[in-house]
Amino acid sequence: MGATINLLVMASMPIAKVLLLAAIGSFLGLDHVNILGEDARHHLNKVVFYVFNPALVTSTLAKTITFESFLTLWFMPVNIFITYLLGSILGWVLIKITKAPRHLKGLIIGACSAGNLGKLPLIIVPAMCREKGSPFGDVDVCQSYGLAYASLSMALGNFYMWLYTYNIIRIFSRDVIDDANHPEVGDESFGNNTEFLLKPTEYSLMTPNNKIPMSSKFQQLLSQFSGKINLKPLFSPSTIGVLVGFMIGLIPPLRKLLIGNDAPLHVIQDSAYMLGDATIPTITLILGANLLLGLKGSQIQFRIVIGIVATRYILLPLLGILIIRGAIRGGILKCDPLFQFILLLQYAVPPAMNISTMTELFGNGQSEYSVILLWTYGLAAVALTLWSTIFLWLVAS
Repeated sequence: MGATINLLVMASMPIAKVLLLAAIGSFLGLDHVNILGEDARHHLNKVVFYVFNPALVTSTLAKTITFESFLTLWFMPVNIFITYLLGSILGWVLIKITKAPRHLKGLIIGACSAGNLGKLPLIIVPAMCREKGSPFGDVDVCQSYGLAYASLSMALGNFYMWLYTYNIIRIFSRDVIDDANHPEVGDESFGNNTEFLLKPTEYSLMTPNNKIPMSSKFQQLLSQFSGKINLKPLFSPSTIGVLVGFMIGLIPPLRKLLIGNDAPLHVIQDSAYMLGDATIPTITLILGANLLLGLKGSQIQFRIVIGIVATRYILLPLLGILIIRGAIRGGILKCDPLFQFILLLQYAVPPAMNISTMTELFGNGQSEYSVILLWTYGLAAVALTLWSTIFLWLVAS
């Protein structure tokens, strides 16, 4: 009983720190304070996106990644892919159960599949390393590797988010606009009205019996898909930071040149670390300020919000435990407690904050997602504490 209480206290401390900083951010975002108003958050987000995040990712990966450790990290992109796959399936089931309006379908799938895979682990894991009785060993080693794992999680999460979530929301948002311009299409998702999607010149591909050859159908579907998918956002600063960090860590001459107190150019690494240290407090303050938007309310059905909460805080963590424990027992994954904890945590985090940026970009679902963020992050204090306690018990056992 005493050990369980210790684990609960250990798990709750990092969450309490997040809540404290988020509360300060919410205070700074109030209208009568207006230090973190809309314009300030917009510019500060740019600094985080273009400067702080890449600096943190590059510096931590460059210092901790070696060829040996690189071979143990292959499961993380697989694990994140599984979280997106399961979240998308559960999100689609939620859409069918709640009969959600069409303009929210992409938003629901995105909220269920794309978790906060970088920012919260970056806050939670180093804080747990400093707690007394941590199962992750030496504090300095734990913090160093914990930041590297969390930074890689953040970069991979960004990659999946801009490849998949961005385009899901983009496709459904564009379909809503297309329907407004062509009301005769109906309320089905894209691709069901193939003839409507054909360009006039493509009607020559149709055979006399009004059927399109299979090869032509494939070409048309491929063209439609490539036309709807935008790959440019994949090349984000954090993704570039991952590539640079891996290059420095895995190429011995670069590593000797930049890493360590005796390295000739260690000042570059030290400067990157200084910038990276600003990431965690800054993103937490912004998170708190953004949560105020949800207080204004929206027309979203409350059962949709409940479904997203249940998906992210009940179904996905349970499935994550089965997958990770199964991978360990099957010999696919080594039993490194810290790495295992990061993988489990990826199933229990709230929806990604970057989705709100996507809704603003496409002008669809801003107020609805603000409400989703308010409830999911408000309940994260309880959910993350409980699941972190369970995960700590699992990795320590």
